[in-house]
Amino acid sequence: MKRLLTVIGSILFFTAMLVFPKAAFQGACSGVVLWFHTVLPTLLPFLIITNLLIHTGAVRLISRLLAPALCPFFRVSPYGAFVILTGFLCGCPMGSKVTADLLRENAISRCEACYLLSFCNNTSPMFVISYVLWQNLKIPALTLPLLAILTAAPVLLSFLFRRLCHVSAQEHGYIFRNSSVQTPSAENSSTSLDDCIMNGFETITRIGGYIILFSILISFASLLPFRPAAVTALLLPSLEITAGIPMICSAPLSLNSQIILALALTSFGGWCAAAQTRAMLKGTSLPFLPYIAEKLITALATSLLVWMFLLFC
Repeated sequence: MKRLLTVIGSILFFTAMLVFPKAAFQGACSGVVLWFHTVLPTLLPFLIITNLLIHTGAVRLISRLLAPALCPFFRVSPYGAFVILTGFLCGCPMGSKVTADLLRENAISRCEACYLLSFCNNTSPMFVISYVLWQNLKIPALTLPLLAILTAAPVLLSFLFRRLCHVSAQEHGYIFRNSSVQTPSAENSSTSLDDCIMNGFETITRIGGYIILFSILISFASLLPFRPAAVTALLLPSLEITAGIPMICSAPLSLNSQIILALALTSFGGWCAAAQTRAMLKGTSLPFLPYIAEKLITALATSLLVWMFLLFC
């Protein structure tokens, strides 16, 4: 059934590109511009550096520094503390990529990887501040409380997700697992750097492909003659966050409603980010559907927290 739906969807998408070439071209152009001017310079350096940290073993030192603060609170291993750092600061899908990379290196267990994936793959704070709150919602005065809510929602839900992932007290501590993460010899250092750069470009190219495809899909959706308010304010914006946020802010809604929907979408990340995350998990045994459910729960919790804040502020 899944294969049949994929085949039908591919045929429909191909047909739409033939019937509406102008919309396909405009969507592809907007996707390329978004990828080249925003995603590439923002994410590629983090991809290369995190690859280098893992391959050189430097991640072990950083993890050891983070462990005293993060391991007891989140019940993760030292390497898990590094995932938390990248997942909250570097932007989606960095959290999922680092989680998958460390799982492949046997640096973290599958149980811990599932737990980390549930709350450590978030939109970067800089994107939230500059693009969501300042450029589109135009509410710089609420930057700190709303950013705190976006951070607090996954942190609070981590206590629930750790139970669902069966993470016990024995999962955390300052002991490193036996893994293949190690410092390379001097003669292999340049090779490791080249491999890290090529892996970074492969990953960023894959992300760009998803952005272009979803941008074309949004362009096709804009051709629909009749679009209910629910479709305009919820379904279409959820496809891709960068295009979705302006849609929400231009919808005929009150400012509070726009804030709630925009931050819920920011917390979820959009279906394009979900597709990117699924690509990062290839080659691992990490399940994808539970991740989607956890992100939707986080988006719901974020919207409730924002609603409460706006109600009493």
